[in-house]
Amino acid sequence: KVSESVREKAWKTYESLSAADGALPCNKKKKETWGVCIFIVAIDLDEVTFTFTELLKSINISVCTFFQFLKEVDVNMDTVSTKVDSTVSRLKKKYDVLFALYHKFERTCGLIYVEQPSSEISAELSSVLVLKNYWITFLLAKGKVLQVEDDLVISFQLLLCVLDYFIKLSPPAMLKEPYKSSVSAVTVNGSARTPRRGQNRSSRAAKQLDTDTRIIEILCKEHDCNLDEVKNVYFTSFIPFLNSAGIVASNGLPEVEVILKQYDELYLKNKDIDARLFLNHDETLQPGVIACSQLERTPLKNNPDEEINIILPQTPVRAAMNNIQQLIMILNSATDKPSDTLIKYFNNCTVNPKDSILKRVESFDHIFKKKFAEAVGQGWAEIGSQRYKLGVRLYYRVMESMLKSEEERLSVQNFSKLLNDNIFHTSLLACAVEVVMATYGRNASQNDSTSAETDLSFPWILNVFDLKAFDFYKVIESFIRAEPSLTREMIKHLEHCEHRIMESLAWQSGSPLFDLIKQSKEREGQTDQPEPASTLNMPLQHNHTAADLYLSPVKSPKKKASGPPLSATSTPDVQPAVIPQTQKPQKSTSLSLFYKKVYLLAYRRLHTLFLHLLSEHPDLEPLIWTLFQHTLQNEYELMRDRHLDQIMMCSMYGICKVKNVDLRFKIIVSAYKELCNTNQETFKRVLIREEQYDSIIVFYNLVFMQKLKTNILQYASSRPPTLSPIPHIPRSPYQFSNSPRRVPAGNNIYISPLKSPYKFSDGFQSPTKMTPRSRILVSIGESFGTSEKFQKINQMLCNSECHLKRSAEVGAAAPKPLKRLRFDIEGQDEADGSKHLPQESKFQQKLAEMTSTRTRMQKQKLNDGNDTSGSEEK
Repeated sequence: KVSESVREKAWKTYESLSAADGALPCNKKKKETWGVCIFIVAIDLDEVTFTFTELLKSINISVCTFFQFLKEVDVNMDTVSTKVDSTVSRLKKKYDVLFALYHKFERTCGLIYVEQPSSEISAELSSVLVLKNYWITFLLAKGKVLQVEDDLVISFQLLLCVLDYFIKLSPPAMLKEPYKSSVSAVTVNGSARTPRRGQNRSSRAAKQLDTDTRIIEILCKEHDCNLDEVKNVYFTSFIPFLNSAGIVASNGLPEVEVILKQYDELYLKNKDIDARLFLNHDETLQPGVIACSQLERTPLKNNPDEEINIILPQTPVRAAMNNIQQLIMILNSATDKPSDTLIKYFNNCTVNPKDSILKRVESFDHIFKKKFAEAVGQGWAEIGSQRYKLGVRLYYRVMESMLKSEEERLSVQNFSKLLNDNIFHTSLLACAVEVVMATYGRNASQNDSTSAETDLSFPWILNVFDLKAFDFYKVIESFIRAEPSLTREMIKHLEHCEHRIMESLAWQSGSPLFDLIKQSKEREGQTDQPEPASTLNMPLQHNHTAADLYLSPVKSPKKKASGPPLSATSTPDVQPAVIPQTQKPQKSTSLSLFYKKVYLLAYRRLHTLFLHLLSEHPDLEPLIWTLFQHTLQNEYELMRDRHLDQIMMCSMYGICKVKNVDLRFKIIVSAYKELCNTNQETFKRVLIREEQYDSIIVFYNLVFMQKLKTNILQYASSRPPTLSPIPHIPRSPYQFSNSPRRVPAGNNIYISPLKSPYKFSDGFQSPTKMTPRSRILVSIGESFGTSEKFQKINQMLCNSECHLKRSAEVGAAAPKPLKRLRFDIEGQDEADGSKHLPQESKFQQKLAEMTSTRTRMQKQKLNDGNDTSGSEEK
């Protein structure tokens, strides 16, 4: 099936791979290497004359093994093009979704159908045939009506529609409860399984769903799916699919041959994965051994008297449904309109922003709905509208929280400037909708960070809202602080968005960032820099609010007088005081903070890569960092339409070259590929000049080295440049400790944060079912079991207390005073023992403190950075 041109070029690629350094895997796996070469060349030449599954079968290799081997043979930067990378990424995402959905489908059918139906059911309706019929119908529906095939949630909702449709066509004798009773109830009012062929299928199906929704309700409850959303998918997408496919019911079920023929046409057209092979558990579609070994393990209890309760890891579908359910539960109390509190803030403004806010929200509703339908499929417009409305609820909720914080910080209630700022509102609304989209867009594979990207992933939202990345960045930190109910995954996602902006998106042509830098230079002359190196070792303060960043492009000089910091929000309609001639205005707050964060991100990336490659040359790290930081500060135009990591790798190569350390770009990019959140396009496709791209080696030779040659050569002289200080690395304001926190006092009591619930159907589940089992487990909010637990824990606490007292009595060094729990921001210090009744046990005191502080855990984690930097400055 392979054309002569593909065969010839593939052979040349094969020979170059076999002769390349480190080509041992290629020479051992000649057949696999030949298949990979054909795949690479066929895509590059746009001459794919075979399906992906046919290729896998020909070389007898699985999907996962093929992807891994392709990664291994890409020893040179030009072996696998970005075009091939993109195709592989699409195939991998599609496979991940199909794999997750098939296993969910198989388990679900096992809960719906009896394994051995009674003799009255014909052999044609065996469980094998049922599975085959359902799965292929779903594959056909997914391929016909869904443009974004890697969307796990929408695909699963469509699968539930298929299940609902077929369950209603199944004889009750085949079904388990509660489906059997529900289907029997439908047939009492007239069988839905033997419709007249001449009757219109659309009206019949619609009438059937209107009159009885018991099956779909059971399915949605069982899988924690939103009933309204699934109904919407049924009417707007699934029923039109049934009509277009011309599926005719025979013996209670559609004819398999008709569906098979249509799917075969679709599969041959797409030339990708034959997902029918999941039904046979085909070897080419099975996950690799590594993937299987990465399943979470839960430690067993040490106490044999207590029950062993192993918690299985969540499946991708279950995890996605839990995240969505958690978001919906948070937003159930929120409204689609501004609250009374927000209305008061609006009324306090010099210019009331209410009308413009409502018009903006309504306008973006239409825009978002249209863009969502264009990306996913026209039948999904209403689903997009529903997600947007959830985002609006979150938008109003976070806005109210932000304003309350600003009022507390500044002791003012008139926020006219902020609330009439169009970019602020657009950014805040976009951020809220992005949280909703990311919650629904959970990746099917949590092992591979690069596969998290989908067509609807960030920065898709920026295009929808016509928003600059640098403007969106300004709201992220305040958004996280203002919404304490954000899940750990969502905080990590927003942090990832912030990193994407700092590393490349904010540096695109047309970004306001370049205008800010230009203004900064013009204000102070060419000697002024966006952020001087001298400030790098100063703590990064995480106390800038969105109001500071959107409304204070120029901050006033620091004054010694005490009082709240001057902000544009505190005097929104008063002209700023005239600054004396002797005092020079300082740089933009948003620019200064942005550069500090960029430096932190840049140094972390450099340090990680340095440890991989040059740990034996520790003296080189400060030199590389100095060149890297100098480039970002003085030659920032090199960042235009490029990536932070490109400058980092060039800086590393340049210093090694001038210091005679043998480090080739091939080795640098090989190590870079292993880092988290990296993309091969970063080093394979670098801007050389206008609309011309090439590898990072070409960029170094033609652009980077030409621009910085004089500076690089200084590192070889006897008078090298002054070294830049290493940035002060604070705790991230967004991260949470993975490990349980130890209660001070030298004992073995730990407090673990509340884990995500395993299932939401009946509300939040018992915390003990979510926490790893240990010798003694007590969970706040439920019964504690036998009194022995209390006695054991009291004894542990008392023993540690007595030990401390005895140590002091015998003249030992005075023990350190007990610190309060790190997450307790307002409660009493544990050491003083105040505010407790004398009859309370030590454990009961601990319990009261733990209960009172749980709701503030997240807020304290976010403020840890503030506490640290504030104390250091003092």
